[in-house]
Amino acid sequence: MKKVMLKTTLSLAVALASTQIFASGFAINEQSISGMGTGFAGRSSSADDASTIFGNPAGMSRLKREQVTGGAALLDAHTDISHASSSPNSGSNDGDMVPFIAVPMGYYVKPIDDHWAFGIGMYAPFGLVTDYENGFAGRYFGSKSEVKIVTLQPTVSYAFNDKVSIGFGPTINRIDGTLESNLSITQAAPDGKVKIKGDDTALGYNIGVLVQATDSTRVGLTYHSKVKYKLEGDTKVNYNVLAAVGQNPSQKYDASLDLTTPESVDFSLTHQLDDKWTLYAGSTWTRWSRLKEITVENKGVPGILNGQFGTITEEQNWHDTWAHAIGASYQLNKEWVLRTGLSFDQAPTNNVDRSPRIPTGDRKIFSLGAGWSPTDDLTIDLAYSYLREESVKVNNSNNRGQTYNAKYENWANGFGVGATYRF
Repeated sequence: MKKVMLKTTLSLAVALASTQIFASGFAINEQSISGMGTGFAGRSSSADDASTIFGNPAGMSRLKREQVTGGAALLDAHTDISHASSSPNSGSNDGDMVPFIAVPMGYYVKPIDDHWAFGIGMYAPFGLVTDYENGFAGRYFGSKSEVKIVTLQPTVSYAFNDKVSIGFGPTINRIDGTLESNLSITQAAPDGKVKIKGDDTALGYNIGVLVQATDSTRVGLTYHSKVKYKLEGDTKVNYNVLAAVGQNPSQKYDASLDLTTPESVDFSLTHQLDDKWTLYAGSTWTRWSRLKEITVENKGVPGILNGQFGTITEEQNWHDTWAHAIGASYQLNKEWVLRTGLSFDQAPTNNVDRSPRIPTGDRKIFSLGAGWSPTDDLTIDLAYSYLREESVKVNNSNNRGQTYNAKYENWANGFGVGATYRF
């Protein structure tokens, strides 16, 4: 029971299933369509539009006009599952458990004077929707998940002069999720269901500095803080075998879980070669090693079941990661700018603790993009990304003799569309 419960609750807490997203662990990269076109190279140094609120809040000082930027990234993920084995030896392995999803974003920036600017942004830093088919062979280690994290960030920036500016924004972060997993105490018993719901709101902050090092080179550094959550919700168990021990087959328990999402540091460089070409580069370090273990507390569990549903702890042993990206843009004419980028992103998981909810490995991402400005007031951005992960293995077992072992190969297509309007 411990393994089943924990794998379900873990996913609620950290909003995983990285096959559907374009950053390692459970981070989402898609907070900017213009940035998506260059593979997010130069994210903290480009400051092309109001999405710099996320990329580097100091970049608002470069925006001389009031403006609104909005858009959505559409993610289409695919998975091949092979070399699968399970106990009990039954179930399917169709893969493609992530539906076609949209990740929205919106930002507003208003310059106050030559030094100060104010902005506000809303975006999704983490998220998950996974839904394996009925009868999935790994259903005891995860079957269905739907989690959303939405962040609201009011932001200010201050330009000391034409060369140096800083920016700061507190973040208000809301996590909300519902997850399900199959449950079987013995191999001979029919499956039951575990359904977990939980939510929380927590505070963090983003801070950045932007330096115009030379007339053609700009450097940016952004720090995204850790965020401490305490998820509160309930665990619902529907299992007929509970009647055999004098319990109602349908039980509901209060559940709580402490979780800290990791801090990250992004360093970026933007270099304008000439009137046509601009080059971008960047690296991001994320402190995934914070996720050493997960401990779940279920309250109100009767003594006969407390060993199964009381306090549950499991080691995760994630490690810190680096992501690197390079990109370029070409100003074709006054109306059109073309973009491209290449990214390399490490996965924080390891071969021992990886589950069907976290079947992720190191990935490479190739991106293309374009910006069309029919007028000085309006820019429409388009982007496309292709992600391919290294193949990884999942090896799961629990104390009831249930196992699931498989090889996962993940890839995804990302499509982005956005617009910036300047007042």
